[in-house]
Amino acid sequence: MNLDPRQALSPMRRPCGALRLTVAGETCVLRRSGALWLPDHSALVAGDLHLEKGSAFAARGQMLPPYDSRATLERLAVEIADLNPRKVVLLGDSFHDSRAIGRMAADDRARLDALARGRDWLWVEGNHDRRALEQADVAALARLPGQVLGHLTLGGLHLTHEPSAAPQPGEVAGHLHPAVRVAAYGRGVRRPCFVTDGRRLILPAFGAFTGGLNVRDPAIAALFETPPLIAALGRDTVHAIAWSRTA
Repeated sequence: MNLDPRQALSPMRRPCGALRLTVAGETCVLRRSGALWLPDHSALVAGDLHLEKGSAFAARGQMLPPYDSRATLERLAVEIADLNPRKVVLLGDSFHDSRAIGRMAADDRARLDALARGRDWLWVEGNHDRRALEQADVAALARLPGQVLGHLTLGGLHLTHEPSAAPQPGEVAGHLHPAVRVAAYGRGVRRPCFVTDGRRLILPAFGAFTGGLNVRDPAIAALFETPPLIAALGRDTVHAIAWSRTA
């Protein structure tokens, strides 16, 4: 598919502070939460929730507040209430490790089940949670709502966890937790961000305790043949930032 980069990367501001643009011919709305809304498919996509990361660190003696799953699910609940999607696609690494599901508090599990009720709930496998999702499929007591997939195609988009090294038009991926540092007036700010060239799209991590990899790192920068657009998550707005402004 031949894309006009000027058209694809001309984001339109939405009233909610999101950015609307086109990736591989598909309308994509980049939400300030870090979630992706695909209105033509009524699909909400979020990557890298890393649920129960706090409890995983606590088990190793590194004490973090044990509320990351609750905070992450609350943010997801706000998106679902706002958009009422028919599909929710979690783009891999939804759980931090293979035992995370069993460590979830009962009320967090109940909240997860309630969010999934009445809609297609799709878990895409990631490198962190593949074993957790496989075990959940076997253990009746830990069974999760929805369906586990290796990847998913929606229209012209191919949703997967880890981006391919070779150019993949239409690929929507997570895994890399992109973040951008912008310097201005002698100060710098670092924020999670989307990265896209209109052909493929990398999502920021959605989880409360997730870090970020600078978009200038070769693991991200090498995925794009032309300088991509950076869409940084602000408090109230998603900010479109030219590659030349990143540091």
